[in-house]
Amino acid sequence: MLDRPKLICPDCGEMVDATNQRRHSVHEIPRREFLQKAGKVAVAVAASPLLNFASPIYASETGETAETMVKRLRDTLTETQKKAILLPWSDPRRLRVENNWRVVPQRLGEFYSSEQQVIIQEILKAVTSEEGHEKILRAMQDDMGGLGNYSACLFSDGSEKLAFMLTGRHQTIRADGGAEKNAVFGGPIFYGHAVTFYERPDHPGNVWWHQARLASKVFDALDGKQQKQALVLRGSPPDSPASIQLQGEKGAFTGIPVSELSRDQKALVEEVIGILLAPYRQSNVEQAMTAIKINGGVDKLHLSFYQDGDLPDKDGIWDRWKLEGPSFVWYFRGSPHVHTWINIVSNATI
Repeated sequence: MLDRPKLICPDCGEMVDATNQRRHSVHEIPRREFLQKAGKVAVAVAASPLLNFASPIYASETGETAETMVKRLRDTLTETQKKAILLPWSDPRRLRVENNWRVVPQRLGEFYSSEQQVIIQEILKAVTSEEGHEKILRAMQDDMGGLGNYSACLFSDGSEKLAFMLTGRHQTIRADGGAEKNAVFGGPIFYGHAVTFYERPDHPGNVWWHQARLASKVFDALDGKQQKQALVLRGSPPDSPASIQLQGEKGAFTGIPVSELSRDQKALVEEVIGILLAPYRQSNVEQAMTAIKINGGVDKLHLSFYQDGDLPDKDGIWDRWKLEGPSFVWYFRGSPHVHTWINIVSNATI
């Protein structure tokens, strides 16, 4: 049998089968169903005083916070482990984010003791909601064969500041107890999923694809003039950290300002924000909501849909879109599989 030709993916840098091409087809849900589903999410999570959304914390069985468990993990490290994965607070990797990387090469299932692996599992539970935890574990299984193949490390200033970081394919997850004062989540984060590299039109099994369909419902709710304003004809931003660099209050944002939407349209945007944040723990959700509010609220956000995110089939499901404001960037790329870049801060002064 002849070897199939291989290509390098421009997004992940991964070698892929060139014959496994991605195709699209119509995959829509009615507006009424969208509102029903979004409404169920709003009811399912605790009400936030800001945008009426929050995410239930999936706590450790011991009742510890993620940060308490991070300290406990540090205290169990051997001297050999400390030299390998306990890094200085000033290390630039602490605030770095990528779509496919490891801060340190050591794998969880090989480098850490059984006790330490349990602690890391509990940290992951504590920084996510129950639903989010399940989705992330599913994505990790498909992307790298499970949590044991990911890497974790700690950053410390030798005193009170301590941060945990979990990295691998399609994940950058943090827990720092607010030590990085201005950053929600402790810095930029990333999530993604690839059931197969070039996924089929309806992305069967992709745990994050519903977010593309829900965002597309917002586009469908716009009138013709608004859709024209929201549509960005030039190419979508690159699949890199540069795409979520914060611009501050004087930023030049693409797309349509949320301030120009009707009350009902704004409500749809708020519901999408709630669904986007739902996989994370309540404290991070509240921090994100507060960051949006103190920087002008949803009226300061802009919504962009990229034309190359609905090609070549033009099925009306937007593979690539961005919600961006002075202190908030959420960039979703759904082709050839899902990559999502996030950067949220409290002080948008640049």
